[in-house]
Amino acid sequence: MQEKILIIDFGSQYTQLIGRRVRELNVYSEIHPYNNLPEIGPEVKGVILSGSPHSVLEENAPQFDFELVKQKLPLLGVCYGAQLMAHAFGGEVKPSETREYGRANLSEVDQEFALMEGIPLQSQVWMSHGDTIYNLPQGYEIIASTEDVKVAAYHIKGEASYGIQFHPEVYHSTDGLQLLENFVIGVCKCKADWTPAHFADSTVADLKQRLGSDKVVLGLSGGVDSSVAAMLLNQAIGENLYCIFVDNGLLRKNEFDQVLDQYKDLGLNIKGVDAKSRFYAALAGETDPEKKRKAIGRVFIEVFDDEAHEVKDVKWLAQGTIYPDVIESVSATGGPSATIKSHHNVGGLPDYMKLKVVEPLKLLFKDEVRRVGRSLGLPENLLGRHPFPGPGLAIRILGAVDPERVRILQEVDHIFINGLKSEGLYDSVWQAGAILLPVNSVGVMGDERTYENAVALRAVSSTDGMTADWCHLPYEFLAKVSNQIINRVKGVNRVVYDISSKPPATIEWE
Repeated sequence: MQEKILIIDFGSQYTQLIGRRVRELNVYSEIHPYNNLPEIGPEVKGVILSGSPHSVLEENAPQFDFELVKQKLPLLGVCYGAQLMAHAFGGEVKPSETREYGRANLSEVDQEFALMEGIPLQSQVWMSHGDTIYNLPQGYEIIASTEDVKVAAYHIKGEASYGIQFHPEVYHSTDGLQLLENFVIGVCKCKADWTPAHFADSTVADLKQRLGSDKVVLGLSGGVDSSVAAMLLNQAIGENLYCIFVDNGLLRKNEFDQVLDQYKDLGLNIKGVDAKSRFYAALAGETDPEKKRKAIGRVFIEVFDDEAHEVKDVKWLAQGTIYPDVIESVSATGGPSATIKSHHNVGGLPDYMKLKVVEPLKLLFKDEVRRVGRSLGLPENLLGRHPFPGPGLAIRILGAVDPERVRILQEVDHIFINGLKSEGLYDSVWQAGAILLPVNSVGVMGDERTYENAVALRAVSSTDGMTADWCHLPYEFLAKVSNQIINRVKGVNRVVYDISSKPPATIEWE
């Protein structure tokens, strides 16, 4: 059995980052909601309790049955998890007298404890809590403090149980990964053998067992996610995998032909389908972002249903869904986290489509998908391709979508992306694209007044799509691209650059 760390989700916005950091240590982790716990078998080597937007003092605060793991497995409570463990055993948790959000530094650290080994004095940590632990239960001992938070970390005597008030999973906690390594490797004694190659091997074996001789249809997009999913499925079931690439009319310029050519040497059975008119008809006059996403998802499934009928006895629809898609569409593995937006490839299928869904990547973050793809031998130019939204340019066209507006955005996007590549900037950007705004602006071309479209350029840096910062592209490059767009794309007379980070903004505008 693959050893794992079990993460209990109480609804924190950072829960998924805990899972990702644990995986960076080559240890498999699973996130489960506090109200739907799995069976805790011998493969579970330790348990982490997440933070939460709730207070332990609330009448209906999320709870946890500590008898399941306490004194049986190593236990680490993070923020709410630490407060819950203290509160449940007689400690005193009260609202903080001062706000405790943002950066802080450890003013006291007891490095004799395994959890704090190698954590230096004045280590920066990230606080995000409204309550604080004023008094610990009997048998609990303080192992770290900040100037404002006396109980920044504690240990329960005679147990491999710890609590920390700060968030080690976020980048702002400079030694957070070291602390998690202390817990996962040092305290839990995990072997750290969960690698991309191991994931690929185990996933292929699981797919072989699960799918048997069944036939599967998969939607290829040319992106990293669907490509890696296709390679895993191809290794598992070979000729029983039927790949379909749909031209929804919302792709980048020339992308349909380029993607079909790209897969020729990968040994995949692929068919191209021109469905532009169906998607444009479904989007006609629609301006609401969620309704556009749902319309695209509906037509996408309808197209696949039609194509699936062309494959005799097909039983499965495969999708390249990854973890951030699931997290933002529904809560983490069914937990209490809030929905941000829906994703076209997340959720069940309509009853009329008699296919089961298989999602081999749904527990991986984007950077993990790339590492798995590299272990499968996928070419670097494909692995390095920027993420592209499933609904395509429809959610980068604010307002109504029609062929002419798609043409304008395709031309703008083409100039921007090719400019990044020609200037050697493409690989330093995690995702880039252009957005067609629902406003016209006054301009002057020659001696004539113009009243044409405004477009925004967006380029961000990120590792997993959960958080992102805007890229500081050179002014000279932006000036050059802006000039090319305005001169070459009929219908555009103004270019702006988006300097918003995620959060509070999302990477896409819709």
